[in-house]
Amino acid sequence: MFERKSLKWPILLAVVMIVLLVGLTVGWVLLNVFGAISSQKSSNVYWALLSVGSVMFLFVLAGVILYLIWSIQQINLNRRQSNFIDAVTHELKSPISSLRLFLQTLGKRNIDEVKRREFYGSMLDDVDRLDQLITQLLNVARLQQNSDSPEPETWVSVEWILEDYASKLTLQHHVARDCLAIDSPGCDVWSRQIDIEILVRNLIDNALKYGGRPLTVQIVVQFDAPLNSARISITDNGPGIPKHLRKKIFKRFYRAGDELERTKPGTGLGLFLVRSIVRRLKGSIRVADSPKNSGTRFELVLPHARLRPSDNQHLQVDSEHQPL
Repeated sequence: MFERKSLKWPILLAVVMIVLLVGLTVGWVLLNVFGAISSQKSSNVYWALLSVGSVMFLFVLAGVILYLIWSIQQINLNRRQSNFIDAVTHELKSPISSLRLFLQTLGKRNIDEVKRREFYGSMLDDVDRLDQLITQLLNVARLQQNSDSPEPETWVSVEWILEDYASKLTLQHHVARDCLAIDSPGCDVWSRQIDIEILVRNLIDNALKYGGRPLTVQIVVQFDAPLNSARISITDNGPGIPKHLRKKIFKRFYRAGDELERTKPGTGLGLFLVRSIVRRLKGSIRVADSPKNSGTRFELVLPHARLRPSDNQHLQVDSEHQPL
């Protein structure tokens, strides 16, 4: 496990070095200015030393500041990696322990049919949880390979995927399907199907996981004709995300707080996947306040979109007609 390093000492050391450099720079400037004024014959030498020395001091100062920024970034990454390991360990251990307990109970005791079906349902939930974790890790690995996916691009129905994952994820989270409303004009996006599925799955899962009780999630898809883009907003009624964390949540491994004290499962990779795919598709994503002043709204813009032809009710259509 990665050691959780403190930011205190790197920042303190950098501040001390910056103060010393500023002090030395001021002293160097005063010394050379005084020398140039007091000695007219050597004034050119003093002014030259002042110019060269000041430039060198500025370079050193810039280096110290950049080193401080780099150190803070590395320590924060170290913390996120540590949180990620804690999260993955918990995400693996919990369902495996649960499966073991159910299997031991089924093997040692005579369980009635109703209880047996209940056990099988819980075991399937644990398997789904493990499958989702492994799928997420594989998706991250695929993105990090920087290689072209063998899957071709085609027109993908956003509405079809939204409806599909809305049904799957509400069932997985044990919430009613009608708590999630979808308003879509029937919009297609030129992309790989797996990319749109990853976007939709992670954003809906995030809304269902952190939404309020009673849970309400609203998904609205709009087609921007002048820009040929699809605008997707996913709004929940949860506690919301503070403004100072809205950029951090898209970083790899990032999850606010202490991993061992959380009640919500996760690895800190879902929104990182979303941002990575949106960038690759040359789109944009941002977090905004909910119109009802409670909850979070993710606003996603995907280019190369179109309104679906009236006779098309399938996922893939006119794959040979690429967007301009």
